[in-house]
Amino acid sequence: MIPLLIVDGPPSPEAAEEHLTRLMQTHGSSVLRVCYLYLKDHALAQDAAQTTFVKAWQALHTLRDVNTEKAWLMRIAANTCKSILRSREYRLYAQSPDMDEMPEPAAEASYPDRTVLNTVLALPDKYREVIVLYYYQGLSSLDIARALKLPQATILTRLHRARKLLESQLKGWYLDDE
Repeated sequence: MIPLLIVDGPPSPEAAEEHLTRLMQTHGSSVLRVCYLYLKDHALAQDAAQTTFVKAWQALHTLRDVNTEKAWLMRIAANTCKSILRSREYRLYAQSPDMDEMPEPAAEASYPDRTVLNTVLALPDKYREVIVLYYYQGLSSLDIARALKLPQATILTRLHRARKLLESQLKGWYLDDE
């Protein structure tokens, strides 16, 4: 064990690195478990644990007593997790659908003519996106709403407007439509 004594300012970079390495080896799994208990997601817990050790590295000079280092680390981990839980990114992540719950894409279809596909690809992004997901990937409007994090009514409106655009642009292309 490397004791950390603060006499005249922060420790040397070498001593701080050795101390952090020991902290990670000794308390790494405990920090990860605490992060998982807060976040209930393994990937987020790993990110939070890494962030905890970065913050510990930056604040290593504030650790006054090596006997309290575990409590000090756990407080950093808890505060890191609380910050993540308050963040906008976490709220978006928590609301995103689980990819395992998403339906499989529709079977590949063969199209004799690329006119429709080219017309779809020329649509504005917000319309092209919903048409591709609905018709080419076979997702329902509810699944599209979840995937895009938009209200289902917005998806239905965009589908309707995209169909109208396609109808006007493809008029006369199929059979005898004029």
